[in-house]
Amino acid sequence: MQRASLDSSFNIKNLELRNRTVMAPMCQYSVHGKDGTPTDWHYVHYVSRAVGGVGLIIMEMTNVEPAGRITDRCLGLWSDDQIPAFKQIVDAAHANGAKIGIQIAHAGRKATDDPSPVAPSAIPFDSQSKTPRALTTEETKAMVIKFGEAARRAVEAGFDTIELHGAHGYLLHQFHSPRSNTRDDEYGKDLTLFGREVIAEVKKRMPEGMPLLFRISALEYAEGGYEIDYGIELCRAYLEAGVDLLHISTGGEGHPSPERRPKVAPGFQLHAAQAVKEALGVPVIAVGMLDDPQVAAEALASGKADLIAVARGLLRDPYWALHAIAASGGNYKSAVPTPYERGF
Repeated sequence: MQRASLDSSFNIKNLELRNRTVMAPMCQYSVHGKDGTPTDWHYVHYVSRAVGGVGLIIMEMTNVEPAGRITDRCLGLWSDDQIPAFKQIVDAAHANGAKIGIQIAHAGRKATDDPSPVAPSAIPFDSQSKTPRALTTEETKAMVIKFGEAARRAVEAGFDTIELHGAHGYLLHQFHSPRSNTRDDEYGKDLTLFGREVIAEVKKRMPEGMPLLFRISALEYAEGGYEIDYGIELCRAYLEAGVDLLHISTGGEGHPSPERRPKVAPGFQLHAAQAVKEALGVPVIAVGMLDDPQVAAEALASGKADLIAVARGLLRDPYWALHAIAASGGNYKSAVPTPYERGF
C-alpha cells in the first residue's frame, strides 16, 4: 500500500501533480444570464487556487445540456461557443503550476429551475420537489452522446482530466441507485449500464493518456439506501468500464433517515474511501471535512487515501494547500509563486 504526504507528487497515466491536494468541485451559481459560460468570477476563483498551491483543481459541476443544470446560473459545456472561456481558465491554472480537471454532469431530478426535469424514473427527490419525467430508452441513449460531446469540448479546452459526477443524487447516481431507478427496460435491468455507456463514450473522446475520474457516493443515507458493499460493486463495474481514479463521497441522494444519518466530523467519509481502496486495490481521492492539515496528512500516511480533496476549506482560504503542507511539515516552498516568496 502506497504511503504519501501532502507535499509528495502523484502520477496517474499522463497526469502529474505537484502535490496531493485537490480542490473539490463546488458549484458557484455565478453564471450571468442562462448561457452556462464561465465569467470573470470563475476565472479569479479557480486561478487563485492555482496560485495558492493546489495540485489538482476540479472545476465545479458542468452540465451537458441546459435542462441538466441545478439552477440557471450553473455552468454548462453543451456548445462549442463555451470552450474559449474554459480554455482561458485552464491556461492560467497551468501557468501557475496546477493541473485542472472538469466535472461533467447532469442534475436529473435535482434540476430545480427546469420546469420539467428528467430522471430514470418518475420519482421526485422529495415531497417539495417536482416529479420528474422518466427518460425514454431513446432519450437515455441520446444522453450518453451528450456526455461524450461535453467531454470532447473539455479536451479541446485543454483540461488535464475529466471527472464524471456519479454522486450526490445527480443523474448518473439516479441510474445506479435502486431507490431512484425502477425502470423495466435495459437501463433498469442493469443499473450500471447507463454509467458504463457514459464512461465508454467519454473515453472515446479523451486522449489515451488522460485519466478519467469518477465521483461516487459509495453508500447512501436515506431510508432503504444502499450500503458500502453495493457501492464497491458499482466502483468495480465502472473501473472495468474504463475509470482510472475514484473520488469517494457518500450520501446526497435524499434526506438521511434517523438511523442512517452520519455523524459529521473531520474525516467522516474516510472509512468509505479506505473500504473501496482496500477492496479494489485502486487509487482513491478522499473528501469530507479534511481541511485540518493533520487529519489530511494522516489519511495519506495511513494509506486510507491517495489524494486529499478539500471543498469549504478552500473557500475560506485560497492558500489552504500551502498552509496545510507547511503545517504538516512538508516542503511547500516549491509551490509558492516567486512574487509571494517573501510572504512565506
